[in-house]
Amino acid sequence: MKKDLLRIQDLTKTELLGILDDAQAFASDYQDWQFPERKLIANLFFEPSTRTHYSFASAEHQLNCRVENFTAAGSSVEKGESLYDTVKTFESIGFDAVVIRHKQDEYFKELKNIKIPILNAGDGKGNHPTQCLLDLLTIRQEFGRFEGIKLAVIGDVLHSRVAHSIKEAMLILGGETRFGGPLEWMDDPSQCASVDELVSWGDVVMMLRVQHERHGEKMKMSEAEYLEAYGLTKKRCAMMKPHAIIMHPAPVNRGVEIDSDLVECEKSRIFKQMENGVLVRKAVLKRAFGYSFHEGGKAS
Repeated sequence: MKKDLLRIQDLTKTELLGILDDAQAFASDYQDWQFPERKLIANLFFEPSTRTHYSFASAEHQLNCRVENFTAAGSSVEKGESLYDTVKTFESIGFDAVVIRHKQDEYFKELKNIKIPILNAGDGKGNHPTQCLLDLLTIRQEFGRFEGIKLAVIGDVLHSRVAHSIKEAMLILGGETRFGGPLEWMDDPSQCASVDELVSWGDVVMMLRVQHERHGEKMKMSEAEYLEAYGLTKKRCAMMKPHAIIMHPAPVNRGVEIDSDLVECEKSRIFKQMENGVLVRKAVLKRAFGYSFHEGGKAS
């Protein structure tokens, strides 16, 4: 039976932890595991992407899949073809699964009649489940648990699918999440804490990119002013707990949401997150087709 991955809140705690277990297994005992039968996967990206797109592609190739990377430019989308008809076409011509990133919030609600697995690589401002899972894997590798972990998320929360997904996940897993940043970029300004308070409070400090492409107008302050007011500066980094780590979903606007010197500092796990992205995407691809490591890799 196919298993879509659309939203974090669709998963139980057991399912979440199971995906993380599989992702970690790909780093050790099952690093060479591949599908017994070669799969044909289409990556349909209607928005720009580097890390998500190519870590999916890397995961697919490592699992011995055949991969086709679709772009809307030059396709029938330019002739007015709907998202449903595009995806239905890939299903009809023999693809086994699709990975989709789209600017529309919850685009997958239009795809209920699609019979092949759909893996959500990001929808509008709504959900980014695989980014959330790689963030969770990074946190668990660091602390070994989620219960009692304090996650500070700082920046452009309103436009961030990352922020919305990680909040749902931490709620399921027993962690605590608080937000900070410009009030106009908060879902609930009344729940916004000061950046200094959050940096001192969090076990994990996650900085978010300013998503200029989703704003109706340019940022009113300069990049240097934003860094001073809301970014992770060296001064703020010194306020973090000794064991606390820095995370960022990337791409990183160096010198805007984080001082450039901190991107690869001792506390940073930003590039570790990217490494974990391939492991997580291998795990969700395996899950999509019902394979289990506990049964010798056979489909359940």
